[in-house]
Amino acid sequence: MKCVSTKFVPWLLTEDQKNICLNVCHDLREQVGNDPQILSKVVSRDETCCYSYNPETKQASSQWKTPNSPKAKKARQGRSNVKIMLISFFYANRIVHKEFVPPGQTVNQQFYLKVLKRLCNSVQKKQPGIWSRSNWFLHPDSAPTHRALSVQHFLAKNMTVIPHPPYSPDLTPCDFFLFPCMKGQMKGKTSVK
Repeated sequence: MKCVSTKFVPWLLTEDQKNICLNVCHDLREQVGNDPQILSKVVSRDETCCYSYNPETKQASSQWKTPNSPKAKKARQGRSNVKIMLISFFYANRIVHKEFVPPGQTVNQQFYLKVLKRLCNSVQKKQPGIWSRSNWFLHPDSAPTHRALSVQHFLAKNMTVIPHPPYSPDLTPCDFFLFPCMKGQMKGKTSVK
């Protein structure tokens, strides 16, 4: 008998969850085979927190000094305590809809439904051809807010959804390219419920 180290994995998936992930990947691969342009029609979403900065004017940062005094130094500006969440929806090459969550607002199913309605209005205004043909797909993640029954009913009536298996960051491309520098800092710090 010997002591061995365990392998770190993000989530311990059940067999059912692994099968769902495999089936979703096969379905997506088949859809891409049938329509190679499908990825350009997918609207994905991401949430990140933005920090507020209070830049100091040149006049406010100036100091009185004598010719013999040492050169003034200024440290790089740090983050402020004011933090606000940004929800953005985007295609492969452009942002379709973005909005800031009001301070103190929890992203629950009622708030998320309002955001989805505003997303529909944005797509209808900015992409009328795609809206009239219903030629776009939403790719939400599997957060509890996005799986709520009222949200699922709204999505079923208004848009086609590409499924997202549980705990599959590999199928969420926005986690890797839209806000790459924030993702490592934000794990466990969002107010999404």
